[in-house]
Amino acid sequence: MMEAMVCHPLDTIKVRMQLSRRGRQPGLAKRGFLRTGIEIARKETPLGLYKGLGAVMTGIVPKMAIRFTSFEWYKQLLANKQTGNVSGQSTFLAGLFAGVTEAVAVVTPMEVIKIRLQAQYHSMADPLDVPKYRNAAHALYTVVKEEGFGALYRGVSLTALRQGSNQAVNFTAYSYFKEWLQRWQPELDAKSLPSYQTTLIGLVSGAMGPLSNAPIDTIKTRLQKTPALAGTTALQRIVGISKEMFRQEGFHAFYKGITPRIMRVAPGQAVTFTVYEFLKDKLEKSKPAILTGERYEE
Repeated sequence: MMEAMVCHPLDTIKVRMQLSRRGRQPGLAKRGFLRTGIEIARKETPLGLYKGLGAVMTGIVPKMAIRFTSFEWYKQLLANKQTGNVSGQSTFLAGLFAGVTEAVAVVTPMEVIKIRLQAQYHSMADPLDVPKYRNAAHALYTVVKEEGFGALYRGVSLTALRQGSNQAVNFTAYSYFKEWLQRWQPELDAKSLPSYQTTLIGLVSGAMGPLSNAPIDTIKTRLQKTPALAGTTALQRIVGISKEMFRQEGFHAFYKGITPRIMRVAPGQAVTFTVYEFLKDKLEKSKPAILTGERYEE
């Protein structure tokens, strides 16, 4: 939750950059992430940078719980039955399946609501400037009422692909970095890595996911921003958005918002892995209290 509160403005900037049609239109200068953020704060007040935070706060705790629980489960499932070792390929697949699981269970509906709120250009300071979606709960109600429950799963294939590739790359890179550092420091023996090292490799591995799937994320954002067109399939809409982006804005449009996305995701993963390793170590070392006679023993 702290990660979401600190990093959410970067996500709002990323979404606005991905939705921007400025591209290569004559007379319109390119708008970087700093200028985009300043424009949002100036026109919509600094609170405008926190649009959609309610949807994120609602979904981030179950998302993280599902991510790590399913990853550990898939990892055990794919481990060598004789030795119990988990290969790099198995780690990659466990991360991939964990990302798909969280995308279907939590992330897709959360993203649809978040993007609808972030895409609104109303001022947070003007009480007369009433947006279509007032908050996360109202956006959820309105989307379901106007477009049906299925609208919450618009772009689920792209979201699953993004989350799956994110976590596959993330967990694989993190596992390799962790193993390398443990071999490099034999004095640690079976002890956990120092927190600063966990933070560092979490930061690096967290940045690798966004770099590997930026086009998927940009297409997904545009797909989830607007209602579906009658008589068109999800694949037709994805292909149509991709063609229009390439024709009107060029190849670079698929990487819009990559800077704020890395700036948001990488520190978030660093915090998440550090806290996860700390709590996992404490939980694995602890034993349940056993009642013997009149006193408890560990």
